[in-house]
Amino acid sequence: MKGSFFANLLGQWQDGQTPIGGLAYYITPPHCVSDLFTAPQHFIVYTAFVLISCSLFSKMWIEVSGSAPRDVCRQLTEQEMTIEGGLREDTMKRYLSRYINTAATFGGFCLGALCLVADCTGAIGTGTGIVLAVTIIFQIFEQIAKEKERGQDTMFF
Repeated sequence: MKGSFFANLLGQWQDGQTPIGGLAYYITPPHCVSDLFTAPQHFIVYTAFVLISCSLFSKMWIEVSGSAPRDVCRQLTEQEMTIEGGLREDTMKRYLSRYINTAATFGGFCLGALCLVADCTGAIGTGTGIVLAVTIIFQIFEQIAKEKERGQDTMFF
């Protein structure tokens, strides 16, 4: 293929749309589970990319969303709540970080695995699209439940 080394490293395309080489090829989902046997490097690199990316994104998300151990510790302190044993603030942060960070990383890993399975089994849409759709629908139902709890009429029903 013609092109510079850098361009070929990023990707090579067949018919202008389907990546057949480079980084773009390795981060696109496999077409089916049989790619595990026909293109094992592609399958392994894509799997690692999705699982690691989802885990890291989940970890970063708790930092920016106000769910980090320091934020939870501050919220507990403001509400005058403590963890059994009367831990100090720095000890409580370390205690919470063991659970919050682990749960966030594992949750991201599980979502990545769900997306990977949906991508490889040929689900209608992409795995990421399915996760987004379910998340949005769940948020709508939560909003409806909160509005019903307050006694307000919902605009949906």
